[in-house]
Amino acid sequence: MARDLLIGNGSLVIGFDAAYRIADVYFPHVGLENHAGERFRFGVSADGAFSWVESDQWQRTLTYLRETNVTDVNCVNEDLGIRLRCYDVVDSETNVYVRKIVVRNLRSEPRRVKLFFHHGFELYGSPNADTAMFDPDSASIIHYKAKRYFLVSGATDAGSGVSEYSCGRAGIDDSEGTWRDAEDGVLSMNAIQQGAVDSTIAFPVDLEPLGSQTAFYWICAGARYGEVRKLDQYVREETPARIIARTASLWYTWVKKSAEDLSDLPEEILDLYRRSLLVVQTHCDHAGGIVAAADSDIEVGHNDHYAYVWPRDGSFVADAMDRAGFHHIARRFLQFAHGTISNDGYFLHKYAPDGSVASSWNPWVRDGKKQLPIQEDGTALVVWLLARHWDRTRDLEFIRGVYRRLVVQPADFMARFRDPETHLPLPSFDMWEERQGVFTFTSSAVCAALQAAADLANLFNEQDRRTHYLQVAAEIREAMVRHLWLEDEGRFARGLTLHGDALELDRTVDASTFATFFLGVFAPDTAMVEGTMRAIRETLWVQTEIGGVARYANDRYQSKVANDDPVPGNPWLICTLWLAEHAVARATSIAELQSALDLLRWVRAKARPSLVLPEQVHPHTGASLSVSPFSWSHAQVVSVVRGYLDRLHFLRRNGAENASRAQAKNVAGNSVDKPSSFS
Repeated sequence: MARDLLIGNGSLVIGFDAAYRIADVYFPHVGLENHAGERFRFGVSADGAFSWVESDQWQRTLTYLRETNVTDVNCVNEDLGIRLRCYDVVDSETNVYVRKIVVRNLRSEPRRVKLFFHHGFELYGSPNADTAMFDPDSASIIHYKAKRYFLVSGATDAGSGVSEYSCGRAGIDDSEGTWRDAEDGVLSMNAIQQGAVDSTIAFPVDLEPLGSQTAFYWICAGARYGEVRKLDQYVREETPARIIARTASLWYTWVKKSAEDLSDLPEEILDLYRRSLLVVQTHCDHAGGIVAAADSDIEVGHNDHYAYVWPRDGSFVADAMDRAGFHHIARRFLQFAHGTISNDGYFLHKYAPDGSVASSWNPWVRDGKKQLPIQEDGTALVVWLLARHWDRTRDLEFIRGVYRRLVVQPADFMARFRDPETHLPLPSFDMWEERQGVFTFTSSAVCAALQAAADLANLFNEQDRRTHYLQVAAEIREAMVRHLWLEDEGRFARGLTLHGDALELDRTVDASTFATFFLGVFAPDTAMVEGTMRAIRETLWVQTEIGGVARYANDRYQSKVANDDPVPGNPWLICTLWLAEHAVARATSIAELQSALDLLRWVRAKARPSLVLPEQVHPHTGASLSVSPFSWSHAQVVSVVRGYLDRLHFLRRNGAENASRAQAKNVAGNSVDKPSSFS
């Protein structure tokens, strides 16, 4: 099940599923330590009847307040005669989650109802040795284990604090949990439980005929008892209402901080663009890492998740945000990269948000021989990002501080890590993490990185290095034409795939070959790029009512269709938007930009009602598949919008004739019109 809503502040992240249950609670890093085990339930008792909001009795609409990271959730139960309107935030300044609940009576008689909040905490991701207790000093429920404390409380017009509660066992023998205790409308008042535990609290609300009342609920996260007690006091003194209002104002200002005129964007694209900025921000950890997704449901059947920092994904996401003017996100990601890159100049597969090495399926040994378990594109793209960040910010002091570890060491490594005969990079894992070999995407990334390293070496007048990097980049570019270009088909191959000890030409049409123009190796209107992108459009476009571009032919990752289904694979949002990137990069008239907008509208149609985007969708139903939201999908929207606006303004300034003349000199994807060194 996708996450329809995700809110956070870089340390505390809360994810909600489509039933408006809290499904993920990450702390103290984005994506690292998920303290939610069982879904947190939210229910209402009225007139002797009880209902959890997740049930089919409720009509739910989960969205955000426009241009903020504040949720706007409507829940209606006609049988109970109750409407709830809820607003959720994670405080921008402290590790506090707050919910405002406006309870409306749909009946013409006065009523007393109760709101129930159930908590399925599993601290550190394990149910063992947890404690749930009622704390009389704060009138709250506290879940704790070791250095993780979560304090739960609330307030109504009658006052602050918890007066009705239950702490119990969960998932042991026949103990389903305290949420069952709630269903008779009265809690047991059990004050403590240890082991695999949960808790439920209740607040009474008195309603006038057809009237409404407001209640608040909050969770404070910390490493010590004293810390969460202090946060609880802060919420009471600051008031939950002011916390929500201040946080909404901050995000509204943040997403519009550039104060630029975006009137050239259709309204539905503008909404998606700004929502994408906010969703990406929620995936950015305070330590600089950018996680791919915080949707833990992917663990079912996979025994792992996407809450990691991939250098490749992170570089693309950081670059998109950098293009949009959020330079601090790219800078912090580069600082994260500076702290994680190996002393030998390469990145490993992926990292946890705290910078530690993450789980991997890339082996260190192949056929009894040691190998580097790397995706070389991840190393290359960090260097590429750094050069683009320099182009946009001219922050020389920052570049100087990371130059040795993020330019010299990786560039020297990439220059060495090549086949002496072909001049192509040595085999590594492909961008889809499925096969080993020498790929067009990886070769493009390495070529672009060495060009970037040459530009950065020039800043410090290291001319020998500059010359060396330029020479190696040129050799790789020429080698790509010799070894990866398919003359008979007029396009680039996926690459050379390892079979045993031999490299065999892999002719598969693969959407990742978009990198040939996007990373600036070849101009977007050259015959080689045009032929490659034409093959992607014609071969990988899903010929159903859903449409979109698959990763490659016969892609069965997350597939929900039969093996004999003729669709090439599930449509991926990033792959579909790579067609938009090409349309923008090669446009010589404003009319030619229209197809990019059409593809953005296609993506907009695949969003959840809250405008969060999945990684991929079902080829026949359009339903979200894999993780949602997926930070790279949102970043790709940002990248295409920035490219569209830049190109539109360029065409208006220069006209089609000049645009055509300059076409071959433009590096695709740049936030400014910059001549390519490969022109």
